[in-house]
Amino acid sequence: MSVRRWTFGRRSRLATTLAALVLVFIGGALALSRWVHVPRIDLTADRLYTLTPGTVQIVGHLQRPLRLTLYFSDHAARDLPQLRSYEQRVREMLQEMVARSSGKLHLQVVDPVPYSDDEASAEGNGLTPLSGGSNGERVFFGLVGTTLPADGTPDGAEGKTLSVPFFDPARETFLEYDIAKLLYELNETEKPRIGLISSLPMAGNPVIGEPAWTVLGQLQQLFSITTLDPAKLTRIGKDLPVVLLVHPKHLSDDALYALDQYVLGGGHLVVFVDPDAELDSTPFVDASTGVTDDHNSDLPRLFKAWGVVYDDHKVVLDRSRALKIELGETSFNHPAMLGLGGQELNRGDAVTASLQQIDLSSAGYFDLAPDATTRLVPLLQTSVDAHVVPVQRVIETASDPSLLLRDYTADNAHYVLAARLRGTLASAFPERASPTHLAQSAPDAEVILVADTDLLTDRLWVDTQSFLGQPMLNAFASNGDFITNLVDNLSGSSALLSIRGRSTSQRPFTRVQALQSAADQKFLLKKQELERELAETRTRLDELQPARGGRDGQASAEQKREIEQFLQRKLAISKELRDVQHQLNAEIDALGLRLKFINIVVVPALVTLLGLLYGWRRTRRSRRRV
Repeated sequence: MSVRRWTFGRRSRLATTLAALVLVFIGGALALSRWVHVPRIDLTADRLYTLTPGTVQIVGHLQRPLRLTLYFSDHAARDLPQLRSYEQRVREMLQEMVARSSGKLHLQVVDPVPYSDDEASAEGNGLTPLSGGSNGERVFFGLVGTTLPADGTPDGAEGKTLSVPFFDPARETFLEYDIAKLLYELNETEKPRIGLISSLPMAGNPVIGEPAWTVLGQLQQLFSITTLDPAKLTRIGKDLPVVLLVHPKHLSDDALYALDQYVLGGGHLVVFVDPDAELDSTPFVDASTGVTDDHNSDLPRLFKAWGVVYDDHKVVLDRSRALKIELGETSFNHPAMLGLGGQELNRGDAVTASLQQIDLSSAGYFDLAPDATTRLVPLLQTSVDAHVVPVQRVIETASDPSLLLRDYTADNAHYVLAARLRGTLASAFPERASPTHLAQSAPDAEVILVADTDLLTDRLWVDTQSFLGQPMLNAFASNGDFITNLVDNLSGSSALLSIRGRSTSQRPFTRVQALQSAADQKFLLKKQELERELAETRTRLDELQPARGGRDGQASAEQKREIEQFLQRKLAISKELRDVQHQLNAEIDALGLRLKFINIVVVPALVTLLGLLYGWRRTRRSRRRV
């Protein structure tokens, strides 16, 4: 009896101990996953799951706690596997940022089901739904960030709220940049300051009822703009991270030197020059002095020091990107007014990646000098169907732009209309050497160059209409977004600017694509062969049309023979086309079988073999010790 009690007591203690160990293990695992960041190894080819140093710096220097709410319509997207895969990618990146934030980031994931408070919250925070979900439901997939009180309590008073309206898989290369930019802007307590130097009437004229340019109003919503007087400009402070220089004309050496030292000191300058600024209101000939003004602008001294080639007397035409305009009752395709989109916009740059079309008028172009140490990264460029003409010719043909197409010969070259100038920039004023003088910039200096000022004007990108007495803006081009993206990109911290586009997580089946391409080529050749024989047969049949007379029967018989031969050849070619398709499917199936064999048989066999070899070696060592 005592033995049974002892055995029962031992079993009870053993079961209690095991239960306690299980509870300790579960609690420890939860604690590790919640509070301890376990290092992970990123073995992807392009380090997709490793945050860049710029993002780590932004996340690590958050001044206030932030709440991130990822809205994803899980139920509505159940039939969208690509979007679900991308949602996992977004969530993993957000979780990695949360793990590195030292408790400053709080993430929650919400499924905004139809007609719920979560759906209303998603719409209220500016998220853009995608149509085409299951049963016609809308799919939300965006991020909302909100600043929290200093103690980090989510139920306290909330502050600034910003959002990423929709995570487009086509923009995956800029996923990290978009999230980091959101965090950076939430962390800022006030609007960034930017400077503006312009010889064009961008602010309008309230006295005569002339409104300010729409692009200026857009910038004022996001930034605090300080207008700089070029006549009194001797220095630009570091409190202005970005300066817009629009249509620089007759700048003094002191103003040019201020710009020179600003750029060399790390400031971000955006230069808009133009061979023919169409809204330049200065007279072509000054009546008092007799001085002529061609409404062009240039920065020859600075451009020469930076290795930039620009001719303010040349305009780029592009007949394949010409905009249609109306003069009187006649419509023209104006080759000096360009609508750029698609391949003309740099899809690898965060500024232009999501833009649809940018309109320009009488634009110039940039190039690099042979001895330049800098490099141009195009943002906007022409097609290869472009041609360069003197600006005077564009002015003379203003009443009939079709005259510009006379003797038009494509130069078969892409002309750079807007670009990032990067590299080590030298001072254009070496003679002003002093203890505070900067002779050259850091290796990563950057200046934005745009060879047109007309793209800033309302007439090229926005219509203003009245609705119930209120002005309504209708943008038909992306010019405003282009300028806003430029300033937004440059006004961020150096950490934000260091985040470039990443590779996508979608890994294409390159071998299958190669097989498909080869098969398509074979199909094309067979199709061309069939069409060629069809044309030859039709010609032959036309030649054999029966004449009016006694040879009708003979001609009909010959026609039938030709038709019979053609039909037999058509069947033979169709069979060859099917054989090509079957061969392609067989090769793809064979490739799939090889991959399955490797994954299902070879790899487990190797792992098992290695395990057996390791066990055999351990057993052998144990026997030797004995």
